[in-house]
Amino acid sequence: MRLSGFPAPERSANGPPESRVVLRRGRYTVSCTEDPDEIARAQALRALCFDIRAPDRDEWDGRCRHFLVTDLSHGRLVGVFRTLLLTPEEAAEASYAARFYDLAALTAFPGPILELGRFCVHPGVADPDVLRIAWGALARMVDDTDARLLMGCSSFPGLEAAPYRDCFALLRARHLAPARWAPRPRAPEIHRFAADTQSPFDPATGVSRMPSLLRSYLTMGGWVSDHAVVDREMNTLHVFTGVEIDAIPPARKALLRRIAGEDGSLRREYLGKDEAAR
Repeated sequence: MRLSGFPAPERSANGPPESRVVLRRGRYTVSCTEDPDEIARAQALRALCFDIRAPDRDEWDGRCRHFLVTDLSHGRLVGVFRTLLLTPEEAAEASYAARFYDLAALTAFPGPILELGRFCVHPGVADPDVLRIAWGALARMVDDTDARLLMGCSSFPGLEAAPYRDCFALLRARHLAPARWAPRPRAPEIHRFAADTQSPFDPATGVSRMPSLLRSYLTMGGWVSDHAVVDREMNTLHVFTGVEIDAIPPARKALLRRIAGEDGSLRREYLGKDEAAR
């Protein structure tokens, strides 16, 4: 599948396609690549972040667009993610998340859906600007593809639900998906959030145990499934997460567009002359 918006890196007649810088902020860049060597670097970082055997490679890698966040001060790869633009029907039947969740409700969703996957930040990097620039690139992509829903799987390290009891109870109390879009269970091993609300929970502890990516989703008005999937292949628990673009708070939307380059200069930077004029 070819995504609109971010064009594919151009192929050289004598070699692999080059990476294309799509966003630059301070010491960091986000590049889009189809270069097998660059994708291999991304797969190695993914394996490190998920604590699984390298490389982390699957059938979706060949369908997705791959993005790399690089620290220019020393050329280090500090973050990666991949995206796949889908119709509602494709999201329900052929997305990565559809392996684990029954997404039949999304067939009625009114617009394109952008699946975000393998969003990882190097475990040795604590700079929040890495996450910010990645979200800036995603904001530009959402605008350029006219995606109306951002979806993905938000991962919790490990396979045991007990450490996340307060977090899961908080998600069930405040952040469940609207009934009209709610995913249903499909995976053979799940943990239902209802089991975590039988006794009082501590919201502060719940927030502290929440992965930073999921917190980012929720600050944009995101919602989650009512259960977590036990994913033994990736050594994680994960929850389906959706963000309806029209529901993102205006202040948050404005911030993301400022990071992405609200004056359009970034669009001219990474699109060819003809594309930028569209």
